[in-house]
Amino acid sequence: MELNPLQRRAERLKALFARAPFGRTIGMTLSYTDDFEAVFDLPHHRSLEHAMGDTHGGAIATLLDNAGWFTAAIHYENWIATVELQVRMLEPARKQDLRAKGRLVRAGKSLAVADMEVRTAAGRLVAVGSGTFSQTSRPIPVQHPSGDQ
Repeated sequence: MELNPLQRRAERLKALFARAPFGRTIGMTLSYTDDFEAVFDLPHHRSLEHAMGDTHGGAIATLLDNAGWFTAAIHYENWIATVELQVRMLEPARKQDLRAKGRLVRAGKSLAVADMEVRTAAGRLVAVGSGTFSQTSRPIPVQHPSGDQ
């Protein structure tokens, strides 16, 4: 069965994310819903804790940014850049596995807006955010069989 354009972009973006050292370093994984909303899962790990012993806000903000970016990016042929990110921490993660999900608000010719949320595995809302993303003239890299770009 042939993939539609959004399915092809989702596969391309998942492959791009899989090559990113940062995602592997903190243990995030990416998937897409049937509606092409990006979902990031982050298992709790002590290396992501702040001095008070819970998940650092920077890790949570990263989940929000990634959920918004990958939700918006699927609607563009070229690379997009985060130009604005708003983060609202609502309550501590309490050492729980986390899941972030993006929702596209609008994808225009060059700007996209997304809303994002982070919940615990049990569904407790930890943080919300929104982001604005701008399409650039830079193409999204394609992985060649040799590993070269």
